[in-house]
Amino acid sequence: MSSRHTPWDKEAAARVQSAAAKNPDSPSARDGLDREAQSQADKNEDQEDDQDDDAA
Repeated sequence: MSSRHTPWDKEAAARVQSAAAKNPDSPSARDGLDREAQSQADKNEDQEDDQDDDAA
């Protein structure tokens, strides 16, 4: 069974961080999803920048 997901972007990470800040007792906040989302968004942005550099 394959898993499909949308890669994290800065806007999605910001929404998760905002929700975690509003409710620090939520499962997402307790599990550190806000930090993980930001980390993945940063990695994805770096990969996109590298691809743009390669195409130029």
